[in-house]
Amino acid sequence: MMNTTPQSTPIEADAVIVGAGPVGLFQVFELGLLEIKAHVIDSLPVVGGQCIELYPDKPIYDIPAVPVCTGKELTDNLMKQIAPFHPTFHLGQEVTKVQKREDGRFDVETSIGTQFITKTVFIAAGVGAFQPRTIKLDGIEQFEQSQLFYRVKNPSDFEGKNIVICGGGDSALDWTLDLVGKAESVILLHRREEFRAAPASVAKMRELCENFDMQLLIGQITGYETSDGKISELKVTGQDGVTRRLPMDAMLVFYGLSPKLGPIESWGLKIERRQIVVDTEKFETNIPGIFAVGDINTYPGKKKLILSGFHEAALASFGAAPYIFPSKKIHLQYTTTSPKLHKVLGVESPTFD
Repeated sequence: MMNTTPQSTPIEADAVIVGAGPVGLFQVFELGLLEIKAHVIDSLPVVGGQCIELYPDKPIYDIPAVPVCTGKELTDNLMKQIAPFHPTFHLGQEVTKVQKREDGRFDVETSIGTQFITKTVFIAAGVGAFQPRTIKLDGIEQFEQSQLFYRVKNPSDFEGKNIVICGGGDSALDWTLDLVGKAESVILLHRREEFRAAPASVAKMRELCENFDMQLLIGQITGYETSDGKISELKVTGQDGVTRRLPMDAMLVFYGLSPKLGPIESWGLKIERRQIVVDTEKFETNIPGIFAVGDINTYPGKKKLILSGFHEAALASFGAAPYIFPSKKIHLQYTTTSPKLHKVLGVESPTFD
């Protein structure tokens, strides 16, 4: 279930997960096995975290029993795996406040005003909230969402316009290939000849250039001109040192994403080198009831691997259960043999001869 608008009253929850990357998604599964429903918040507009934003098509080789899968395939399979537990996703919003209440629960609030009262919080925010790396030109921020875009929400907004796309990664190439033929003109601007994108995308882009369907410019934006309160031209300095003027209607900038801890730094958590300190029994922070799993946490011997995050999510779930079910004894059960877990997962219990 996706929730994109804030409610007028706080949502009462057993567990709120901050971060919808692979570890945050698997946290939903481990909580679900203990019959704990989760709400998941992420600053990105889609689930998958780094796997989707940074390497959706790149192969991952170290997921147990899966010899190879892409970031997108891993995300899709995790979403299938957690479907029986019906988590609620609150995307495109950042957690701005986490505060302990007198009754032991937590007040949680997001950047668009969604409010929760929750018994436990799981921080699975990877390396922090991703923010687009911005273009560094004086005053250009005033044109964001009118002519300057770091994400594409509605591709049809660029139809029939003269577009400049900046960057050399997969996002820049993907949107270049998508908008050629829809926009009036497309110019891809990159600071060097080498690209970080999929080779097939680069080859297709060069073919389009040879057919005069688009242009590739090597250089950097060093300034801009305005007319009637709008950007009319970009100043682009090439490798030859010559600055040229580039008329345009809109520009899409894909310089990558920069991770920032953001508001997490003000929640009273113990932090070392921009990572949250946890124990290795429950992966609980210095604040009882708040857990941290995945790349955002640190402890002696920590390794930043997805499979480590999966292990941490399992133990964090058992660590959180007493806060949610204080009078219930939690037993370890196995999905292979437990009829109760089969019922929770919505699968039939096997019969053994």
